[in-house]
Amino acid sequence: MGRIERSFENGDRRYHKILPSLSTLQNLYTQIFVESYDTPPEHIILDIDATDIITHGHQERGCFNGYYEQRCFLPLYIYCGPHLLLAQLRPGNADPGKRAKKEIKRLIIQIRQYWPAVKILVRGDSGFTRKNLMNWCEANDVDYIFGLARNSYLLHKARKIRSRAALSLVQTKQTVMMFGHFNHRPRSKTWRRPRHIIAKVLHKLGYEQRCRFLVTSLDWDNPLVIGKMKQASQTLKKEKCAPTKDLMPRVIYDKIYCPRGDMENRIKDCQLDLFGDRTSAHDYRANQLRLILAGFAYVLTTYIRLKALAKTSLAKASPNTIRLKLFKIGAKVSTSLRRIKISMPDAYPYKQIFFTAWQALAPT
Repeated sequence: MGRIERSFENGDRRYHKILPSLSTLQNLYTQIFVESYDTPPEHIILDIDATDIITHGHQERGCFNGYYEQRCFLPLYIYCGPHLLLAQLRPGNADPGKRAKKEIKRLIIQIRQYWPAVKILVRGDSGFTRKNLMNWCEANDVDYIFGLARNSYLLHKARKIRSRAALSLVQTKQTVMMFGHFNHRPRSKTWRRPRHIIAKVLHKLGYEQRCRFLVTSLDWDNPLVIGKMKQASQTLKKEKCAPTKDLMPRVIYDKIYCPRGDMENRIKDCQLDLFGDRTSAHDYRANQLRLILAGFAYVLTTYIRLKALAKTSLAKASPNTIRLKLFKIGAKVSTSLRRIKISMPDAYPYKQIFFTAWQALAPT
């Protein structure tokens, strides 16, 4: 492993025979993801987000980041549900949306080579609300939903929703949450056309109004929105509640956008449980390789959890739990001329789960 990491260093000819291809390793994430499906899905959602990895000393491209208030790297991650599709290291002072369009474009082109008819939705926070990414998505039949930083112009356009929330708070004396939607184009005309905005207003007694905004290509006629609205309507019928006037923006916000928060847990799995934050080499590309290898460790544990542990008590276990209970086992290995024998302890408490997983993964 040390030779593979050192192979990037200039002038060190001893290691050039095992030079890794970072782009090929990144593409392998997508290939593994596609091959994990027996039949092509109708719809997939790509979640994109960035996080920080603390740097030490004077590592290459380790820069001070004002948001995290420390010297760090700013890696970019893309997931589809539990599946990792990208782990890209970036300098600490990089813009949050840097490389977002390039990587999304590369991934979607790869995915559509295998699944040409799949519908794709891209989700992200306000750091990825970039006109070049939204323009590309609209031109290539890709839906998107991103957070949108609020400003005085957006608050002015949402004045009707905010007024209704304030009036309801005065009348009921209870916390009010309302949703609305409208079309919006910045005053600077940086967007080539108005886009659909979802507004959420939360008003509590004794507190100022809190407003959040989303920009999205989703609307009434989108199949994903239609499906989620049907589910919400059925739930309201079971609870004998009347449908609200703001059902469509509420569904888009709560049922489609908010689940992206689960991606934070996947990033923690990759970094904290599988040592993705151990980018302590001086060379920048060596640290990129370490991040990719940590990603493959996550891919491996996710595959085992989904394929081999689905019917066990570890079906929802974190990678660290799987590593400690299934991988780190004391055993005696004895070899002879004809066989290799592995003797496991009788006191091993997860013996039944281990053999269940082994049978699921063993070739038939």
